[in-house]
Amino acid sequence: MSSPHSSPSSSASSAQKRTNRPVTTAAILLSIFMAAMEMTVIATAMPTVVADLGGLELYGWVGSIYLLGSTVTMPLYGKLADLYGRKPLMLFAITVFLVGSMASGLAHSMGALIAFRGLQALGAGGIQTLAFTVAGDMYTAKERARIQGIFGTVWAVAGMSGPFLGGILVRYLSWRWVFYVNVPVGLIAAVLYFGAFHESVTRRAVRLDLPGAALLASAVIALLLGTSQTYPAITIPLAIALAIAFVVVEGRAAEPVLPLDLLRRRVIGIACALAAAVGASLMSTVTYLPLYMQGILGTSPTEAGSTLAPLLIGWPIASAVTGRILARISYRALMIIGWVFATSATVALAIEIHATASSAVVHVIMFFLGLGLGFANTPVILVVQESVAWQQRGVATAASSFARTIGGSIAIGALGAVLAAGLAGTADARTLSEVMGPEHGRHLDPRVLQHIAAQLEGSLVTIFRIIAAMAAAALALSFLFPAVRLGQAEKAGTDAPGSASSPRSRDREDGALDDGLIG
Repeated sequence: MSSPHSSPSSSASSAQKRTNRPVTTAAILLSIFMAAMEMTVIATAMPTVVADLGGLELYGWVGSIYLLGSTVTMPLYGKLADLYGRKPLMLFAITVFLVGSMASGLAHSMGALIAFRGLQALGAGGIQTLAFTVAGDMYTAKERARIQGIFGTVWAVAGMSGPFLGGILVRYLSWRWVFYVNVPVGLIAAVLYFGAFHESVTRRAVRLDLPGAALLASAVIALLLGTSQTYPAITIPLAIALAIAFVVVEGRAAEPVLPLDLLRRRVIGIACALAAAVGASLMSTVTYLPLYMQGILGTSPTEAGSTLAPLLIGWPIASAVTGRILARISYRALMIIGWVFATSATVALAIEIHATASSAVVHVIMFFLGLGLGFANTPVILVVQESVAWQQRGVATAASSFARTIGGSIAIGALGAVLAAGLAGTADARTLSEVMGPEHGRHLDPRVLQHIAAQLEGSLVTIFRIIAAMAAAALALSFLFPAVRLGQAEKAGTDAPGSASSPRSRDREDGALDDGLIG
């Protein structure tokens, strides 16, 4: 696949258009809002979805397929954005995401819902990667650190409104409406991107690394199947073989979909590993905590969703603080601080998960988990973008996002297998679905209900202990990160963000970008 070179006339026309930084930033914030809202609204509704459609054994797959689809497409979106520009890819990604959202709301079986969530994920991979890539183009490293406070505010709004909105929609309308909630947001974001963001990209004839992309996608799928205990004796060795083949192909590709030389750098390699730990800790907690609240404590969907709000309040607070202190503290120190908070919170959560737990205590724990993950995640995004030139910023951002989502995908799939094993032989699927529903199995024999609740509690205790162990491992890894500060990570790369070789910085120097929100 190749692209023709852009004509001089089209380049001149593009150069005459100025990117409106405030409006484009608003589009980025709406995109991030969609991602946060999608996560919280869907997690809150899932127990009710299972009660309606059945298929408790597929509970983890509704989240896993979303993470899987977005994961395997991230590197491809990043590479295409570096070759052909960010704007057309972002508009395409938003369109696919919205089509998948509408289709998910129309699903009438768990299988159909999983398939449509996969379609939705094909767009989500581009949205998550390109939103941060566009921000990296428009802002210098110091500006990006400061604007995290604004991004954090969006996460807070989505975190507070998402769970409550999801609970209200489930209670008064239908769980199907939680899939429609992002449609108007996505349409507005697309219009803003189209009208406000302009770029001048020198296109060149290239051959895309489609074999590498196919091998990467196949390896991830096989790995996810293996970790969720789907023929692990076959799928895990297959995943290893496909991963080895991917490494061989990438080493020979002229335009690799995921340049391995980036991951060999200590700064980027460890940052991506820590991003995977963030994804695993965040997504597994968000997926299985509502199940605990509704299945064990018997709370309503609204109450279950409210337990996620403190996490997404603590996260943006940490992001805002990070933006203000990053110039005076190293990336490593922030990562260590973050993982100390996150590890402490996950250990406390593993201890607190039982039938007589206090929901108020869970709220406090989730707030500190949000603080920890906010401190741990923000430096990862900044250091990866700071370490590369504009020509690799898309694929480098995609590598970080890829690591975060693959960590979440594997964790959810593996923990779903733990849940399924713990409930095996407990009751039939219909009875289990009734326990997860809004009535919490009130019409069942009390002895049956007590037995199921005990088995579910035991499985969830194991799950949250595993989450705590993952956070502790990330804390140990963070001590190995280089002790670099803001403005130093570029020494490991080729060009600094905002350097003269960056097409976007040349636009900024030539006045092609309007004055932004941060001066």
